[in-house]
Amino acid sequence: MASLSFASNPSLQSRDDAVALLNTKKKKNKNSFSYSSSPSYLLGLSPKPRSSAFSSNAGCSGAGVARASAVEVVKEEDVEKRKEKDRVLRVGVVCGGPSAERGISLNSARSVLDHIQGDDLHVSCYYIDSNLNAYAISSAQVYSNTPADFDFKLESLALGFSSLSEFAEHLTASVDIVFPVIHGQFGEDGGIQELLENYNIPFVGTGSKECRRAFDKYDASLELNKRGFLTVPGCLVQGSEMDKSVLSKWFEINQLDARSGKVVVKPTKAGSSIGVTVAYGVADSLKKANDIIYEGIDSRVLVEVFLEGGNEFTAIVLDVGSGVDSHPVVLLPTEVTLQFHGSVDLKEKDAIFNYRRKYLPTRQVAYHTPPRFPVDIIKTIREGASLLFKQLGLRDFARIDGWFFPSSVNPFSTSNEKFGMNESGSIVFTDINLISGMEQTSFLFQQASKVGFSHSDILRSIIRHACLRFPHLQPYNDVSVHLLHKSQPREVARKVFVIFGGDSSERQVSLMSGTNVWLNLQSFDDLDVTPCLLAPSSDHSSGQHTDGMDADAGSRVVWLLPYSLVLRHTTEEVLDACIEAIEPARAALTSQLRNQVMVDLMEGLKNESLFTKLGDEPPVRLSLEKWIKHAKEVQATVFISVHGGIGEDGTLQSMLEAEGVPHTGPGVIASKTCMDKVATSLALSHLAKMGVLTINKYVRTKEELLSVPIDKTWLDITSKLQCDTLCVKPARDGCSTGVARLCCREDLAVYLKALEDCLLRIPANSFMKTHGIIEMPKPAPERLIFEPFIETDEIIVSSKSMGESADRLMWKGNSRWVEITVGVIGQRGSMHSLSPSVTVKETGDILTLEEKFQGGTGINLTPPPPSIVSNEALKKCKQRIELIANTLQLEGFSRLDAFLNVDSGEVLIIEVNTVPGMTPSTVLIHQALAEQPPMYPHQFFRKLLDLASERIV
Repeated sequence: MASLSFASNPSLQSRDDAVALLNTKKKKNKNSFSYSSSPSYLLGLSPKPRSSAFSSNAGCSGAGVARASAVEVVKEEDVEKRKEKDRVLRVGVVCGGPSAERGISLNSARSVLDHIQGDDLHVSCYYIDSNLNAYAISSAQVYSNTPADFDFKLESLALGFSSLSEFAEHLTASVDIVFPVIHGQFGEDGGIQELLENYNIPFVGTGSKECRRAFDKYDASLELNKRGFLTVPGCLVQGSEMDKSVLSKWFEINQLDARSGKVVVKPTKAGSSIGVTVAYGVADSLKKANDIIYEGIDSRVLVEVFLEGGNEFTAIVLDVGSGVDSHPVVLLPTEVTLQFHGSVDLKEKDAIFNYRRKYLPTRQVAYHTPPRFPVDIIKTIREGASLLFKQLGLRDFARIDGWFFPSSVNPFSTSNEKFGMNESGSIVFTDINLISGMEQTSFLFQQASKVGFSHSDILRSIIRHACLRFPHLQPYNDVSVHLLHKSQPREVARKVFVIFGGDSSERQVSLMSGTNVWLNLQSFDDLDVTPCLLAPSSDHSSGQHTDGMDADAGSRVVWLLPYSLVLRHTTEEVLDACIEAIEPARAALTSQLRNQVMVDLMEGLKNESLFTKLGDEPPVRLSLEKWIKHAKEVQATVFISVHGGIGEDGTLQSMLEAEGVPHTGPGVIASKTCMDKVATSLALSHLAKMGVLTINKYVRTKEELLSVPIDKTWLDITSKLQCDTLCVKPARDGCSTGVARLCCREDLAVYLKALEDCLLRIPANSFMKTHGIIEMPKPAPERLIFEPFIETDEIIVSSKSMGESADRLMWKGNSRWVEITVGVIGQRGSMHSLSPSVTVKETGDILTLEEKFQGGTGINLTPPPPSIVSNEALKKCKQRIELIANTLQLEGFSRLDAFLNVDSGEVLIIEVNTVPGMTPSTVLIHQALAEQPPMYPHQFFRKLLDLASERIV
């Protein structure tokens, strides 16, 4: 982890200096700020006078990305002398919080940091832990995948505050405005807002009183009903003895069967669908409600009627204008549709838009912006969300969720005239999100891009609107329209094509990687970056060709994408959006609705150029062969983000090199070798004496496995590998797809049955050993690899919330082996090893897809803690990793997964990924940040791009 950088004061060279300075004004009382579920969060606090906008007091800031200049300390009397272009607005981004959404909060903070930092705006980062302790953290820590990645290091890496009061005093001196990105409790319930209000600190978003009223789902429902909106019938459960009789009566009133009536049970004060579940009958509802209370998610639980026959939607609302002219504008809403593939349990069809569906890129959810609703319904949604925003006193931005029910299935029997009821159907608003998620493909950015806002534009516009409320921040408003993104590429800009997608089981992660690379590279003024989707092959094969490279790859299709079509969760959704965008009727409707929103925005924004006006151009469809010729014609460099299939087996590399088109990553031979896990082991087998070991492998075809009795197969494999426990994996897939631990014949039978039935996933805990959901390749792989399962000692990251006195690591270290993943970067023959990451599995023995790529989950210890891996062993490990990389003729960059002996530094290689994951939470980012000096994401991806033009032919 990079150490903190104290850019506000050049004299602060270390954390110790900062702590010493802070200690001179520390107060002993740690309880001056008390947070609870009561209406008032603050006890015994008196408002403090607001300091000058250009205070010279020292402050703690993040390390800052290289393209941003350090904040200057300016005397107040010199303010008027400064040129407008030199003004720097100091923004404090506060993330974390006590709720289970703190991991998502980190992802949001990372997006904000990526897209607003610039010469005219400097970001300082702060973190609130689960116990409401506040810390100033480096921006490097914001790039952690999950709070557990660094919680245990906070005492040594971050600048802690003795109380929230001291934290607030620090903010008054160190930032001009706070941007809270805490989701859930303390972030959206008025907690952080009341703290800031009591210290007169400007902040983005809705005030504390309004937050409290809108955040609690039960209270908000009562408020909406009182104001004439349709609401979902609900009953409040608080864990009392009276709940059963009250709930039974409620079931009766709403004509629900007391034994099997279907309802939704949800915490009143939680977001991201955390704790939300479906229940059947009074007893089941009470059990699940009490589970939520017992688990500490919430003390109040709402039981609602399960809405059937409707379509879910979500809408972003922006506050535009200023003063009395300030008014909300609702962007184009998004329709949210759950999808079910293959045979599913009947109760899964009662599923909801849960945490996993929200944040993991699988095909379980589809999104449509604008929604496929009647035009009058879309108009009603926009009118209703705007009215709700105004009536509840919301500010700057919000996300409002709800349901549309066609008139044929209207579930509401009310005879009263309510807002949203018309001939086409009914609209009901269900959830108000006061700090909408800000991950790269979140609804905020999806909907904003549809009407011309880039990521930077929309975030800066929100911050600018918040600044309008504070007279001393007015000088910044004239200069904050300076945006990072250019409306037209420069003629001399270097062309870059970022390609992602494909049809392997890794295609969704590929989309995340490509999107992240594209967004980071487009911040460079000398680059003209185009995102490109490699569409699935026409026969929907998995890209698994046992005979080598794909001979028919040239006929594959590539789509050159406009900005708004990239921001999707799955490749299928991007492809559908492309087809939809060129369908005349749909394109015309989208254009019509888009123009109306833009008119509404311009009425509020007047003549100010607050958004780039991204073009509404259609996507361009080319064959892969023509796309490569086009890349050659425009002298583009191709950044390959296609995981698996033709993106990693040498096919795409061969086609590009044949036309002389430079590309990132290794060449044809290295790619082909590393794609085949058996070939990789053979290529490294001669390095055993140098401390590089390989795992014995046994390859069987699917046909062989399904035609031989289970008992015989199990005995045959375990005998050949001389082990009792197996690890099975597809021969040509990555990202933990289809990887499982098999402890007995019964486990093998379950796995082979999943192959035979072509299951998309194996449910959690289907085997003897505990495990998470296992995503399976589609179609089923033709070849499977069996290996001895390597036992490593469990590493536990404990936290204060688990009853420990401090966050710490627990590791018995009996086996002396740990699992690591490490990136390599450089030119062929001189590859450099980044600092390895020790991987910590949260559930089971195999890293799940979530733990690898879903933001807010998974733990990676980067660099390895000295308490686990000695410096000497780490040095030897890196030398051996470089030996492996050079032996395999890797170049550009790759990622190696291995087991490491913490004493000898010996490396037992698992596999090599020549197109590794490049998602916002990938360990490669952590490792690049651990370099000296740190490489921030945009620098890292630029380095990889530049290496492509320097490659050895």
